Amino acid sequence: MELALAEARAAAADGEIPVGAVVLGPDGAVLGTGRNARESDPDPTGHAEIIAIRAAARALGDRVLSGCTLVVTLEPCTMCAGVILAARLPRVVFGAWDEKAGAVGSQYDLLRDGRLPHPVPEVVAGVREAESVELLRAFFAARR
Repeated sequence: MELALAEARAAAADGEIPVGAVVLGPDGAVLGTGRNARESDPDPTGHAEIIAIRAAARALGDRVLSGCTLVVTLEPCTMCAGVILAARLPRVVFGAWDEKAGAVGSQYDLLRDGRLPHPVPEVVAGVREAESVELLRAFFAARR
């Protein structure tokens, strides 16, 4: 989570919403990192999770990320949850809950929706939550 938080801080420094993500391989090695880049790219899909997942898939040479873990500072949205399922990520760890757009337990729970034909990933929420929340709070307070 420390690396994901560092990515989130870098996103904030770039004027992006401070969200950072890391994909770890089965052995714990970093396969991909990402930070929000929707404004700087400009790309509506430029979420930290998607950038990290794309990098990990390139590193492995495979779209299926078996045995990998996604670590992200904010609960993934519906778009990112769909990509998590498509990549067959078996584990997702996140910091802050997203009470407005979260899709991994707060507003929606796409990862554990039994109607979808994908394996259900393990979800670990609230890891270094206070730090993740503070980055977001400070970012938006500075914008008001």
